[in-house]
Amino acid sequence: MFEVAGLVAAVLLPLWNIPLILRIRQRRSSKDLSLWWVFGVWACLLLMLPSGLQSSDMVFRVFTVVNAVLFTAVVVQVLRYR
Repeated sequence: MFEVAGLVAAVLLPLWNIPLILRIRQRRSSKDLSLWWVFGVWACLLLMLPSGLQSSDMVFRVFTVVNAVLFTAVVVQVLRYR
């Protein structure tokens, strides 16, 4: 039961990036986000990706992949509207 709850949370948590992506698109601006913060978070996620992919823990693996994909979309939007 805990693994299922963790798996659901691993998918849902990165989905909070979607409202951020939509807000940037709607305002056509990403100036309220620091480029240092965006690239710092993205770099950390990319550095975690190999470990997440090799992990036997399904929750960590799913979270790492979904978070890396969705935050990459955030980076694209930030650069697009910068």
